[in-house]
Amino acid sequence: MSLTQRVGWRRGVFALAVAACITWAAIAAQSEKEIVLMIGEPYEAMRQRSSAAIGPAIPGQVSFNIPQSDARLLFTDPQYGFVTPLARFFTVIYRNELIYSVRMSPQIEPLLLDDTLKIVLDLQEQWRNGGWTPNWVKDFPSLADTPQWRARLRDVNKGGTAYWRAGDQYQVMLAVNRFRDYKRPTEERYLITLQLATPWGRP
Repeated sequence: MSLTQRVGWRRGVFALAVAACITWAAIAAQSEKEIVLMIGEPYEAMRQRSSAAIGPAIPGQVSFNIPQSDARLLFTDPQYGFVTPLARFFTVIYRNELIYSVRMSPQIEPLLLDDTLKIVLDLQEQWRNGGWTPNWVKDFPSLADTPQWRARLRDVNKGGTAYWRAGDQYQVMLAVNRFRDYKRPTEERYLITLQLATPWGRP
């Protein structure tokens, strides 16, 4: 094989590798499932709109279902909408076949603190940009990437919780706590909890 042929062959192999990587990335993106919902809407409308499979509601009951795969939440309110990372723990609670609330952990495994803060700060930024406002800030200030917050989150007896409110329509609770990950016993890992519903408690 001549030098020119070898160069051409290597370029061809490289081009195929790049094309394969792009294809794999596209397949991975398409495989990421979503639960698409609004609080208060018919449960079946959520099922039909979502790409993640989830079981039907039991008529006349208060109950919940869990998506059959990892899925992100796409909350579709035209003003207050937001999107989460993929979640493994994800429950959709319904009452009389209407979406009542969501409780989830927007991650697929316990995370390091840097990765945890990245998700938390992105969610808070989405809410802020969408017109949500922090609620009960005297007792529950919004989470931030500061030395004080990092020290608090590292304390297994403290953790952090913040509340955000969208007018008189919705409220979210966002909590972060240390988690003992038995797969990685020497690492500090964290769990995020997000709860979304109509407002509860005092404004």
